[in-house]
Amino acid sequence: MSLLSRFVDERFLEHRRRSTSIAGIACAATALVLFEYRLLVNHVMSWELLGIGLVFVVIKMTLMVWYALKR
Repeated sequence: MSLLSRFVDERFLEHRRRSTSIAGIACAATALVLFEYRLLVNHVMSWELLGIGLVFVVIKMTLMVWYALKR
């Protein structure tokens, strides 16, 4: 038994996984919403915000397909 397993159990790791996933989704959604806001209100294209949002979407969809095929 490792030192880490004495202090950390599956419930903690599952909580950490879920909270990290939700935080990532929230950041990507914020980047996309901010991109649209700047485009519609200020008429400025913020390509870096669009890039951040699209990279997240591509990674999330790729991992969803990967995990579905691995089962």
